[in-house]
Amino acid sequence: MENAEVNRLSRFKNARCLVLILVGIVINLLFADIASLLDLPLYLDSIGTVVVAALSGFIPGIIVGIATNLLKSFTDESAIYYGTINVFIAVVAAFAARHKYQKSFPKLLLTILACTFAGGVLGSILTWFLYGFANVGISSSLAQKIYDLGFLNEFMSQFAADVITDLCDKTITVGIATIVVVVLPDRIQRSFRLYGWRQHPLDRELKSEVGKLVSGGASLKTKLMVLISLAMITIAVAATSIGYVLYMRSLVDSAIRVGTGVAEYAAGIVDPDKVDDYIANGHTEDGYDRTEELLTAVKNSSPDIQYIYVYKIMDDGCHVVFDLDSEGVEGSEPGEIIGFEDDFSDTLPALLNGEPIEPIITNGSYGWLLTIYIPVYNSAGECVCYACTDISMVDLTNESLGYLAREVSLFLGVFVLILSMGLWLAHYNIIVPVNSMAVSAGNFAYDSDETLGESVERLKELDITTGDEIENLYHSFVKTSEDSVQYVNDIQNQKDTMAKMQSGIILVLADMVESRDECTGNHVRKTAAYSGVILEGLRELGYYTDIITDKYISDVINASPLHDIGKIKIPDRILNSQNKLSDEDFAVMKMHTIYGSEIISSVMENVPDAGYLVEAKNLAEFHHEKWNGKGYPHGLAGEDIPLSARVLAVADVFDALTSRRSYKEPFSFEKAVDIIKEGTGTSFDPRCVEAFLHMIDIIKNVSEDFYEMNNRIYDNGILH
Repeated sequence: MENAEVNRLSRFKNARCLVLILVGIVINLLFADIASLLDLPLYLDSIGTVVVAALSGFIPGIIVGIATNLLKSFTDESAIYYGTINVFIAVVAAFAARHKYQKSFPKLLLTILACTFAGGVLGSILTWFLYGFANVGISSSLAQKIYDLGFLNEFMSQFAADVITDLCDKTITVGIATIVVVVLPDRIQRSFRLYGWRQHPLDRELKSEVGKLVSGGASLKTKLMVLISLAMITIAVAATSIGYVLYMRSLVDSAIRVGTGVAEYAAGIVDPDKVDDYIANGHTEDGYDRTEELLTAVKNSSPDIQYIYVYKIMDDGCHVVFDLDSEGVEGSEPGEIIGFEDDFSDTLPALLNGEPIEPIITNGSYGWLLTIYIPVYNSAGECVCYACTDISMVDLTNESLGYLAREVSLFLGVFVLILSMGLWLAHYNIIVPVNSMAVSAGNFAYDSDETLGESVERLKELDITTGDEIENLYHSFVKTSEDSVQYVNDIQNQKDTMAKMQSGIILVLADMVESRDECTGNHVRKTAAYSGVILEGLRELGYYTDIITDKYISDVINASPLHDIGKIKIPDRILNSQNKLSDEDFAVMKMHTIYGSEIISSVMENVPDAGYLVEAKNLAEFHHEKWNGKGYPHGLAGEDIPLSARVLAVADVFDALTSRRSYKEPFSFEKAVDIIKEGTGTSFDPRCVEAFLHMIDIIKNVSEDFYEMNNRIYDNGILH
C-alpha cells in the first residue's frame, strides 16, 4: 500500500475520532445538565470522557475532559479548575481499556475505585483548598450532616461526603461506558483510534516485536517522557512560585490598604481630646458608647478586619481606649493595661514617641495577624493614642493557597495533555520507525538469495516518511542493506567458484594418486558417493544426529577423495605389486595413512579455515582402523575412531570388493554385501552397516551406474 494511501486512511480514521470527541463533550454536558435539572446528588459530567478514552485512547479522552470543563466555565467559573480531575479520569479509563477491564469483574471494580480516587479524593482536596468546608458543591449538604454527627472534623466530613458521592457517580459512569465498550464490535472500536502513522502500518506480529524491543538501559520513550516532564515541571515550578509570591505580596498590599483605610477612618472617629477621659471613665463618659458604635459599624463594613481597637501607648503598656468584641474574643475594658508583645520590640520606641510605624506582621496571643497602627493627634498636634486594625494572615494564606491550588490544577491538566501528545508524536515519528528498522535488521535472513531479497523488501515496505533525520536514516539504511545484499551475493558467487576450484583440485590430486595405482580407477569418486549415501542413511535412522548435518556430509564427501593421498609417498614397486606384499613392504604400505595425515596437516597450517580438511585428515589417518581395534595405524576401537573414518571404512571395502583388480575379479554385488554384513561389529561400526543396508537400493544404483550417480551428485552441488 502506498504511504499516501496510508496517510489518507489515517486522516479518515482521525476524522472519526474527532467526531467521537465532539460527541463525548456533548454527552458530558447533556448528562450534567440532566443531573442538575433533576436535582440528583450526582455529577454525571464524565460519562463522555470515559467512553471516548476507552474507545480512542489517552489523548482524545483528555481533550474531552478539558474541553468539557472549559465550556462549563462560561457559566461556572470554578469548573475550569476541575478539568484536571476529568483528565485523570480519562487517563484511568484509557489505561483500563488497554488492559481489557470490561472482561474481568476485579478489573472493573478497580477501574471504578481508581476513577473515584481521581474524582472523590483529589476532587475533595481541591475543593477544600478552593472553598473550604461545605460551601459549594453537590456533596456540601451531606458533608454538613456528617459533620453534625460530631465524629469527624470539617475536612474529614467534607472528604467522606465527596468520596461517597463520587463513588456512586463513577459507578454509574463506568457502568454506562462498559456497556458501550461491550456492545460495540472490536472492528468499530478500532476505527475510533487516533493514529499518526509516518510509515506503513505494522501488522500485529511486527507490532508485538516492536513493543517488546528493549535496550540495556532506559528506552527512548522513557527518556522523552522524563525530558518533557522535567522541562514542564521546571517551568511550572518557577512560574507558579513566582506567581504565588507575587500574589501573596499583592494580597498583603491589598490588606494593608484596606486596613490602613479602616484605621484612618477609625482614627477620625475618636475624639482625641477625650482619650484620657475615655480611659478613666469608660462607658460612663459622654460620647464613649456612640464612638464605640461607630467603630463597630466600621469593623462590620469590612469582612477582612478581624480586630479594631484604640490604644494609648505608655511606658507601662498599652492602655485600652476602645477594644471591640470579635467572634470568639471579647474586647478588653477601657483603662485595662496590656503588656507589649515581643513582635513590637523594634517599633516600641517609635510608639512611645507617638510616631507613625509601618504595618507589621505579628504572631502573638491573638494569632497570626497583619497589624496597622494609625496615630490619633489632638488639636496641639500631639499623638494621644493609636487606632489599630488587625487582619488575619491565616485568611490571607488560605486565599493564597487557593490560588496555588488553582494554578497547580490548571498546570496538571495541561501537563498531562502535553505529555500525552508529546509521547504520541514521539511514538509515531521516532520510536516506531526506529524500532521497526531495528526489528527488520534483527530479522534479516542470510540463508539464501531468496531470503536476503525478502528481508530487503520487508525493509522497503516500512516506507518511513517522517520528513526529518529519521527518514534520512531510513533511506540510508535501505541503501546500505541493498548494497550489503549485493555484496553478500558477490561473495557467495565467488565462494561457489572457489569451492568448485577446490573440488577440482581435490580430484586432480586424487587422480594423481590413482594414476600411480593401476588397480584403483575411479575408486575415490565411488567411495565419496558411497560415504554420502551411508551418512544420509545414518541420519534417516536417527543415528549421530548431533554430528551429521548438511555441512558435515558435504565436508566428508569433499574430503573423501583425499583419503589415499598418502599413497603418493609409497614406492611404485609396492603400490603396483602383482604379488602379495611381504611384511616389510606391507609395513611401508600402511604408512600411507600417516603420510596422508601429515600432508593434510601441512596444508591446514596454511588454510586453517577449510573445515573439510579436518575430516580429510581423519579419513586419511583412520580409514583403515577397525571397530574391534585390530586395524592400523593406531589400533583404535569403537567410537574412538572418528565417524567419518568408520563410514569410509565400509565404503572403501565395499568398493574394493566390487571393483576389478589385476590380482582378482570383482565380487558380485550380493557377495560383497554379505562380506560387509560379516564384518559387522569386527571391522565395521554396526550402525554404519545398518545404514549401508538401509540405503542398499541407492548403493546398488551407484555400483551399477556410477557415472550417472556421480554426475547427479556433482551437478547438485553435494561436493560443495
